[in-house]
Amino acid sequence: MEWVNIIIQGVLIGGLYAMFAAGLALIFGVMRLVNIAHGDLIVLAAYVALMTTDTLGLNPLLAIVVVVPIMAAIGYGLQRGLLNRTLGDDVLPPLLVTFGLSVIIQNALLELFTADSRRLKAGAIEVASFQIGEGVWIGVLPLLQFVVAIAVIAVLVVVCGFPVEGSRKGFSRCKGR
Repeated sequence: MEWVNIIIQGVLIGGLYAMFAAGLALIFGVMRLVNIAHGDLIVLAAYVALMTTDTLGLNPLLAIVVVVPIMAAIGYGLQRGLLNRTLGDDVLPPLLVTFGLSVIIQNALLELFTADSRRLKAGAIEVASFQIGEGVWIGVLPLLQFVVAIAVIAVLVVVCGFPVEGSRKGFSRCKGR
């Protein structure tokens, strides 16, 4: 039964990776922008959540209410102030700018938070799990992440016409064309 547990856990973490990939696919599909700093912005959001939970004493899941508007403002500012100036026929300028942005974010976080590992303490949900078979357990938090990933991707499919296999005009509703 160990292999069943491994497969289930792999599928659950795959949902989280799929949500990250959907963000990359959306920005490349709509803007034709290769964002090297995508992962660094995710880490920045995690540190904003860490600071929010430490200073306000909020549960990390409730901190989302604070983190999302902050990261949306940062993303909007980066897009309007920096990335729009690099967009054009060539892919190289936005690639170089986002690479530089990645280096800046990494070094800023290193200076502010050092290289010591940190974690968000989500409480009982971190270790909460339920058994679905003999020797097979599913964690509540990974399952919640998987469900959110499915919901996000479903919204992209409905709202943006997320590309499906064989489709050459994916994202057509989000491009405004």
